[in-house]
Amino acid sequence: MAWTLITGASEGLGVEFARIAAKEGRNVILAARSKDKLDTVADEARSHGVEAMVIPADLSDMAEVDRLWSEASNGREIDVLVNNAGLGYNGPFDAGQGWEREMASINVNMLALTRLMKLAIPHMQGLPKGRILNVTSVAGFTPGPQMAVYHATKAYVLSLSEAVAEELRGSSVTVTALCPGATATNFFDDADMHGVRLIRMSKPMNARDVAEAGWLHARVGKRIVVPGAMNKMFAFLPRISPRALTTRIAAQMMGKH
Repeated sequence: MAWTLITGASEGLGVEFARIAAKEGRNVILAARSKDKLDTVADEARSHGVEAMVIPADLSDMAEVDRLWSEASNGREIDVLVNNAGLGYNGPFDAGQGWEREMASINVNMLALTRLMKLAIPHMQGLPKGRILNVTSVAGFTPGPQMAVYHATKAYVLSLSEAVAEELRGSSVTVTALCPGATATNFFDDADMHGVRLIRMSKPMNARDVAEAGWLHARVGKRIVVPGAMNKMFAFLPRISPRALTTRIAAQMMGKH
């Protein structure tokens, strides 16, 4: 039986992806930093009669990324990769602080994701089919003052996903970019986003609903998935509005007041 590899699988969307995969009878490989949390998710997955492998890894370290893939793919066929791990930081770029967090965000959001795609695609091309689901964000559609690096990394993931999906058109491997907006996970705590106007103005989507939308559309190879009517609007507006205006609006939405 083929396996599903999920990064950032210890909480939030990662847990929901693991639940969905396990309920479909798919074996899962769960990766994140916290072994204790992963063990809990793995036990729940096994209750559905599937195998669950736990690989603790810090994806901000590229050596750990390579180790993750090496252990995960050793004797296993991985036909679904969910690049869910992600980091962010809310604060002005010139504040003189937060560099370690920003650097980790770049490494996890961009480098680790790209490396895993590079390793997964040739592996999947030897299988009947392969599905790559990259969790990006509506943040990828516009620059984001106060979260400049996070928005930039998500724009990278969106662009990369679309480009590679086109390269693979007609093959057995597809790439899907899931672009949620505010979602009810621990991301807000980790990114210090409490008090951000966007969060106060709109109710975050349920993590299960977001994960199901991404999973279902990835199964049929859809390239871009934006769940939720409000998020679709945020994704569409930059296409018809002056870029300077959308950036200014984003600055207002991401500010803390």
